Amino acid sequence: MLAAPPELARFNDLLADLAERLKPAIVHVRVRREAPTSEEGQEPQERRASGSGFIIDSEGVIVTNAHVVEDVNTAQVRLFDGRRFTGKVIGRDSRVDLALLRLDGVKGLPTLALADSNRVRVGEFVLALGHPFGLEHTVSFGIVSRKGAPLTVAAPGFDFIQTDAAINPGNSGGPLVNMAGQVIGVNSMAARNGSIGFAIPSNVVKMLTPQLIAKGQVEWGWLGVSITEVGDDDVPRLKLRDSRGVLIRSVMPGEPADQGGVRPNDVIVALDGSPLDGPRDLQRVVASTPVGKKIRVTVLRDGREQQLDVTIGRYKATEERK
Repeated sequence: MLAAPPELARFNDLLADLAERLKPAIVHVRVRREAPTSEEGQEPQERRASGSGFIIDSEGVIVTNAHVVEDVNTAQVRLFDGRRFTGKVIGRDSRVDLALLRLDGVKGLPTLALADSNRVRVGEFVLALGHPFGLEHTVSFGIVSRKGAPLTVAAPGFDFIQTDAAINPGNSGGPLVNMAGQVIGVNSMAARNGSIGFAIPSNVVKMLTPQLIAKGQVEWGWLGVSITEVGDDDVPRLKLRDSRGVLIRSVMPGEPADQGGVRPNDVIVALDGSPLDGPRDLQRVVASTPVGKKIRVTVLRDGREQQLDVTIGRYKATEERK
């Protein structure tokens, strides 16, 4: 009988030991919602949904997806040891599909550490953990397939980590971890065939968690402009030297950019002295800048550089602007 090479056997043990070590910090999240009635006078029907989460604070702060706890204020949380708690939704943001739960009256819970997702490398091994299909704790293995995967469901400028580790229904909100046992992302969604999954980078979680805990929501920065890349034909038309920067297509009246003097056909090349490579850079920097902060915007207008001071506003959903 042929035996597995020692290196493969050791790697197998490493994965199994790692998965076992992480299990205590993974939770199962269940919610109950009332379904809309289809006939007048009919009693509302209850719908149940489930997802996953993981503990980041020993006193009961849990990370999950916003869509898992959509339209509810509480959720039933089952810990690895079988204990059940009612978790309160203390913050959520649908733009990046992130939410936080808190369990009251608990201490000393096992936690997972958040890694620096900027250091993640394409090709490195990862584990996706959670409770898919409402099952007990499961683990899937894969690699980081891509960094910086832009998705229309994400906040503009923020990218997802793409993986081939299986992320099935119910895995949403569980952690994507590296071989050091640190969380590099929050499992959020998968392609319909299940072959591609996406996770919210851990650095985005780090950035948003303080606001979610303190305010219950995220105040995204906002300029109020429509933007695009600088095209080759724009260079001579706008008297530019090259195609670097971000072209302003239009400016919303009364919004921060308008008040700060930004005009259509301006090309923004830097914010607070930091150069911009393209539209996604601008979107990411503006979105993550604190509301009310004044920033120096460097623009090219008619081929000449100008400095404008713009105070960042608060992003409002479309329905809030009506």
